[in-house]
This record gives sequence, structure tokens and C-alpha cells, in this order.
Amino acid sequence: MTFTALIAEDEALLAQALRAELAAAWPALEVVATVGDGLSAVREALRLLPQVVFLDIRMPGLDGLGAAAELADRWPIDEAPMPQLVFVTAYDEYAARAFDAQAIDYVLKPVQPARLQRTVTRLQQALAGAQTAKSPDEVLASTLAQWRQLLAAAGGALPAAASHQGAVPLKFIAASDAGASGAVVRMVPVDEIQYFEAADKYVRVLTVGHEYLIRTPLKQLLPQLDTQLFWQVHRAVVVRSDAVESVHRDDMGKTHLMLRGRPEKIPVSRLYAHLFRAM
Repeated sequence: MTFTALIAEDEALLAQALRAELAAAWPALEVVATVGDGLSAVREALRLLPQVVFLDIRMPGLDGLGAAAELADRWPIDEAPMPQLVFVTAYDEYAARAFDAQAIDYVLKPVQPARLQRTVTRLQQALAGAQTAKSPDEVLASTLAQWRQLLAAAGGALPAAASHQGAVPLKFIAASDAGASGAVVRMVPVDEIQYFEAADKYVRVLTVGHEYLIRTPLKQLLPQLDTQLFWQVHRAVVVRSDAVESVHRDDMGKTHLMLRGRPEKIPVSRLYAHLFRAM
């Protein structure tokens, strides 16, 4: 049976090498597109609906983690099952520790044929398993669980994230006061923060009655927080779990949160909706 794949890799020679090695290791796999950035990966994957997506973790603009999160939310599950996801990464201590600790496959660059063959075998097994008697809901739940593991491992493969592992969670955050005139920096107690939201070059820090701004990206901030208390619910949003007042699902199956003391609805990604199933 023929399967299709998309490769997102910003280094043309590495993309070409991966494509060539895949042709040798898995002749029945048709690479339907090769792109060089995350936005193109999302666009072409949604257009072509491949069964496998190879994403370089580090790409210009939208990186591999962001592209994966975007695909998880926008994938038309009524038209095609979500694809198998494989991250492509340079071999270093962070990547090895993060991925191997969870026994999750990934592709190293430069491409190593023996290592790629192991990935191909696991992909073939996963695709064959998805064609068994499982219901569509079971297949979706299983795929989303695999994607969550991969995203967690890929986040841990970045030095900026790994450098904070084992550190004491932040108690205060130095942030610019969005409502003040001039340059005013406040020490905001983390206990007062309802949620964080990525916005352009800043991250918004929202309390019950105020908004602050910081420049630290969410992927660097999250490992510095108490992850038992602060939950990522969207690629651009981290909420304080005990601030959640209610959970809403609309007619399209989208999940939104209402937080105590905040008027806006907070979107929940398909990847993280399982956190609120019992609510």
C-alpha cells in the first residue's frame, strides 16, 4: 500500500538527503511535498493530507513545535486521520536525552540510514495499527497522545528549556506594566497570574484586573513555572489551573475556558482538550 509524506526542513541539502534515504528505506512512501518553513508545512499538509509529516524542530518563522500544534488544531479529522508525526533534529545531548527518555522516534541529521530504518519500521507498524478495528475516536485519541509525547520531548530537546529542569519555580515575574505610561517594571507575584498569552514579540501576563508584558517566550517560561499548577492549553496560552471557573464546548466541538475574574474566553487546543474531559 502506498503512503504519502511531507518533509519540512529548512536546509535544502538535508531535505534532499532525507528524501533520498526514505526512498531507499521505504519505496512505497511517496513524498508529496518538501518545504522549508513551518507556515508552508502547515499550509501544504492541510492541502495534501499526508499520512506522515517530518518536521524540523528548528525552522525560520514558525518552528516545528508551533507547526505541529497548528496542525493538531486545524487538521480536518472528518476528511483524513491525523498523520504520524516525526521530528527532525540535530544530534546533541538535549535531543538524545529528551527523545530517548520517552522511547520516541525521531530523525537525526545528518541522516543515518540505520537509524532512519528503525523510524520507518515504527511508522509502518503505527500506520498498520491505525487500520485495525479501532473506532475513529480511539484512533484520534491515540494519535493525539503520541503527538503530546512528541511535543513534550521536542520541547525538552531545546537547550533553553532543559536548562531550567529541576529549578525552583518562579515566585515573581519582572514585567512591564502595559497600562502605565513610560517604562515601568513591576514584580508580579506568580500566585496572582491567571494566564499567559503569546502575542507578537511579547507574552501577555494577565491577572484578575491587570495586564503586563514580558519578552520571555512561552517555551522558555513554562519550564520555570510550577507545571502542576500552570497548564499549557494552546500553543500560545498557559493558564493557571485553579483559576478555571468553567469549561465550554461549542457546536463545532471546540473547547473554551472561562477564568475567575476574566471576561474573555480562552481557547483550548485539540491537543490539550483531554485535560478537561471530566469537567
